[in-house]
Amino acid sequence: MRIGSLLLGGLLGASLLAGGAGAVASGNDWAMNATVIEACSCPMFCQCYFNTKPAGHGGHEGHGAKHFCRANNAYKVNKGHFGATKLDGAKFWLAGDLGDDFADGEMDWGVLYFDKALTKEQRAGIEAILGHLFPVKWRSFKTAEGSIDKWEFTNDAAHALLDGGKTGEVRLKRFPGMTDEPVVIKNLRYWGAPRNDGFLMMPSEVEAYRTGPNAFEYKNSNGFMLTLDVTSKDVAAQKAASR
Repeated sequence: MRIGSLLLGGLLGASLLAGGAGAVASGNDWAMNATVIEACSCPMFCQCYFNTKPAGHGGHEGHGAKHFCRANNAYKVNKGHFGATKLDGAKFWLAGDLGDDFADGEMDWGVLYFDKALTKEQRAGIEAILGHLFPVKWRSFKTAEGSIDKWEFTNDAAHALLDGGKTGEVRLKRFPGMTDEPVVIKNLRYWGAPRNDGFLMMPSEVEAYRTGPNAFEYKNSNGFMLTLDVTSKDVAAQKAASR
């Protein structure tokens, strides 16, 4: 799940998740280094990184394909803080759909799940930071609570469960390809984060969001792991450069 790079120049610094606008304005210093286990409904590799229209699905009998990018992103913070609040080890999950065309920077819907172990202060900090990591508009955006009771990976596989899989699941497995080492895409930006260690490519065995009216499930679709890094100083520098 990713906004195309063509949009980033005009959208960086916009904090449109609830609470995000106050992250820098309030004077809070913050930083987040986090790893994500991620998969979406697009074929490998998600064309949303290079286009403003997601992959088409289900075209038949003269009917055009429907375009969407439905994704599950399971995050774990390696090291981070929001003001005095430590975020180390915090887990959260973003499920959503970019919609059929995000040339205007507006996505369809998203639900941010905070792990039940998180404090009120940690949730507020994460939500504020995500307003800068995902500098977009959402037609519908909500927050919820869940239990991210499995989040594990190796260089060959990754698995994350939300509420034991009842609410969400991402299971990735590396395709060996032509080398013994994982395939990693470098020099590609991840949303509003200026730094990442590369996209470790692992197609999904399953990626599912199993609750509510927007439930979905896909197999053998796009998947990867990535460690991102973003700070309040990055956001300030981006704003200054855009003036």
